[in-house]
Amino acid sequence: MSSDLEYRVQFSIFIFQVLFLSIMVLCSISCTPKDPRFQQYFVEGEQLYLKNCSNCHQRDGTGLGRVYPPLTKSDFMDNHFDKVACLIKKGSSGPLTVNGVVYVQAMPGVLSLTELEIAEISTYIYNSWGHEKGLVEVKLVNQSLQSCMND
Repeated sequence: MSSDLEYRVQFSIFIFQVLFLSIMVLCSISCTPKDPRFQQYFVEGEQLYLKNCSNCHQRDGTGLGRVYPPLTKSDFMDNHFDKVACLIKKGSSGPLTVNGVVYVQAMPGVLSLTELEIAEISTYIYNSWGHEKGLVEVKLVNQSLQSCMND
């Protein structure tokens, strides 16, 4: 009888160790904090997005029917990263096709945003709603803006 009890205790300890190690492995994969700069850009970008963009594109990035395009699962965002910074800064008055739908509502730009703020907004929108681009550097935003400032 005592060997049966010893076996159950040892088995329980073994199961506990396996569970503990499994949790540790999972946490090492998913609980690792991201780069502090990424976190800062993401948090600041979320606040800037809510202040400047969410009225039209909504808090959850789903857009507003056929008036304002979605940012979630947006083929435009996926295929035209270089144009997104320009749209944030300068806006657009022409039609824009997103996921096969043509949007004709003008998008006002926010000329007062700095390159850093645009990088923060970009980091937020490109790492939300299924996007996983990582940190959007100010240098990349600068390059994108240089290509459209003469348009």
